[in-house]
Amino acid sequence: ALAEVINRDFGSLEKLIESLQNLALGQFGSGWAFLSVDKKGKLYATKAANQNNPFMEEGQHTPILGIDVWEHAYYLRYKNLRGDYLKNFFEVLDWEKVSENYEQCK
Repeated sequence: ALAEVINRDFGSLEKLIESLQNLALGQFGSGWAFLSVDKKGKLYATKAANQNNPFMEEGQHTPILGIDVWEHAYYLRYKNLRGDYLKNFFEVLDWEKVSENYEQCK
């Protein structure tokens, strides 16, 4: 199950969330943070500028979660407070759907 893989690859769900938040906060300008999986089932937390994504990277990871950090995703509600947007993102994230995405990649 996804929970076991998260624990294996990140240590805990909290550490995964922290990693994704840090990547998203560190993305200068528009872009994305992704949770992706390789062909062996290993999870990766990455970020990408603008329209780039894990499909474009060497190694071809498949994204199972994308966090939009283009300003249109959060500015009307959160202004320039990207961190608040990210905190709330994880409070409403449907982890069952992320798990389904992971299972489809195996």
